[in-house]
Amino acid sequence: MPLHLIKLAVGCDSVKELKEWVAERMQTAKKKGLPQHHIHITRMVPKRDAEILAGGSLYWVIKGEIAAREKIIGIEPFRDKDGIGRCRIVMQPKVVPVSPRPMRPFQGWRYLTEDSVPADLGKSAAGTIAAMPEPMRRELRDLGLL
Repeated sequence: MPLHLIKLAVGCDSVKELKEWVAERMQTAKKKGLPQHHIHITRMVPKRDAEILAGGSLYWVIKGEIAAREKIIGIEPFRDKDGIGRCRIVMQPKVVPVSPRPMRPFQGWRYLTEDSVPADLGKSAAGTIAAMPEPMRRELRDLGLL
């Protein structure tokens, strides 16, 4: 059973914006001849990396709700130019919207177990929710209608 990470997407206002951000980074990487992977750098290295690399994803919290995920394909500890330990979380550059669920703010990242993750928004009935404009979906959720 894979283990996942959850992290705040600071400065990001929507899943659409996250997708645009990742696409922009991929264009930059392509121009520089780098691999087409989305990389997020954190301060702490996950200790349970084997469980995460067994199929885990990074779930993004956007504007107070778990909103999207990206599959994690690598965890690379390193030291920055100042000698401080850091970690590259390497992901496939595909942002997958998930069934929105409220989440309080927190610092850094947290582990998220398989039984706690929201379902992907696919082509089923949930696809209708995914196609809905994000502000409308948030308002309907706040009213208790979703």
